[in-house]
Amino acid sequence: MAPPTTRFRPSAPRLARVLLSACGVWLVALGLYFVFLRPALLPEDPRYIGVTLERLREAAPGLEAWLRIVFAVMGGHMVGLGIFTLLIAVVLLPYRPSGTAWALAVTGGTTVVLMSAMNFVLHSDFRWMLVLPALFWVLALVAYLRRI
Repeated sequence: MAPPTTRFRPSAPRLARVLLSACGVWLVALGLYFVFLRPALLPEDPRYIGVTLERLREAAPGLEAWLRIVFAVMGGHMVGLGIFTLLIAVVLLPYRPSGTAWALAVTGGTTVVLMSAMNFVLHSDFRWMLVLPALFWVLALVAYLRRI
């Protein structure tokens, strides 16, 4: 039996690692924004709901406090996923274990791609900017599959 160092010789898909690392850094930054900086309601939120901010505050006085908690939790999950994504990009991708492409596809689809799509549904002011991480994730998956 060959020793692990020769049996699992890494073949680093450089472009895939760079793109996925960029997604990881972006997720950490976005998560920190959600935890520390994001207001409970963006100007686009009442616009989408179809009510003024004042009416929303009257109807649900605790909504903004509750949303701050929700976004802090969500941001924490983003930071955690971003750190894990960086680990995968830097440490795991070069070894190409079976199931990696599948895991990358499902993870990207249920996180950055879904978030980007929902921002288009909401007609978010940030929708075009949020296409970039989804595009990077898809390109990282393609680069991984093509070994580049």
